[in-house]
Amino acid sequence: MKPSTLLLTAAVVVSNVAGNYALSWGMKHAPADAGPIVSLFEPWVIAGIVLLISWTLMRIQLLGMADLSYVLPITAIGYVLNAAIAAAFLHEHISPQRWAGTLLIVAGAGLTAFTPPASANQEPKRQ
Repeated sequence: MKPSTLLLTAAVVVSNVAGNYALSWGMKHAPADAGPIVSLFEPWVIAGIVLLISWTLMRIQLLGMADLSYVLPITAIGYVLNAAIAAAFLHEHISPQRWAGTLLIVAGAGLTAFTPPASANQEPKRQ
């Protein structure tokens, strides 16, 4: 795997996790009487939105470098990290069933990590 693909994959995962955390933190700490429009101006909400827009743009770039069948499973580790961050820093209760699901995601991502991102090494077939 090219180092640039690996680096972009890591950036996609980190921006997703950080963006979800910031957005959740901002919404949970917004004033109780604030509506959705007012909440958009909370600093943490803005940070979350910016990070998630960055995540989307980087994911688009990553999809141009590697197969969808590689990108989706390998970036799914973000689901596990999101659950861990939610439990550790947002004090959310994660049920045993959800933790079992995250372990299945880790197993799938681990299996996928051993396959090369074929699009980075091949020309697409044209019909």
